[in-house]
Amino acid sequence: MWWTAILLACGGAEHTEAPAPTPAPAAEPAPVAEPAPAPAPAVPKAAEGARVFFAEPADGATVKSPFTVKFGIEGMEVKPAGDPTANSGHHHLIIGASGVPGGEVVPKDETHLHFGGGQTEATIELKPGAYDLTMQFADTSHISYGNVMSTTIHVTVE
Repeated sequence: MWWTAILLACGGAEHTEAPAPTPAPAAEPAPVAEPAPAPAPAVPKAAEGARVFFAEPADGATVKSPFTVKFGIEGMEVKPAGDPTANSGHHHLIIGASGVPGGEVVPKDETHLHFGGGQTEATIELKPGAYDLTMQFADTSHISYGNVMSTTIHVTVE
C-alpha cells in the first residue's frame, strides 16, 4: 500500500486537481476617438484700404465675344501663385457666381478662372447673354481674401 502512503504524503486520500482559473471578464472595446474637427481656415488679411476693381469692361457694358477683361488693384501687389510676398496675391474671375468666402480655396473649373501667373488681363469668350463677372483676389495658395477683395460687374455679351 505504498500508494496510500503517497496519498497521505500529498495531503489527502483523494487526488483533486487545482480549480481552473476564472477567466477575466472580456475587456470592453476602447471607444473610437472622434476625429478632431478641422480648424477653421485662416482668412488672409488684406492690406488696409486695399481694393480690386474692373478697369475694363465697365459695369453694365455690352461687349462682343471675345472681349478683354482688365483687373485693377490698389493697396496690394499682384504676384504669381506660390510667391509668399506679404500683401500680395493673384486674380480669379468667377463667371455667373459671387465671390468665395474668406479663408476658402477658390475652386478651379470652367466658371472659376485662375490667373496664378500674375496676369492682370485676359481675353474671355462667352456665349451671348447676360453675365455677372466677379473678380476675387486670393493669396499665394488660392485662399480667398473674402468680400473685401472681391467685386462684381454685370455685362451683356452680344
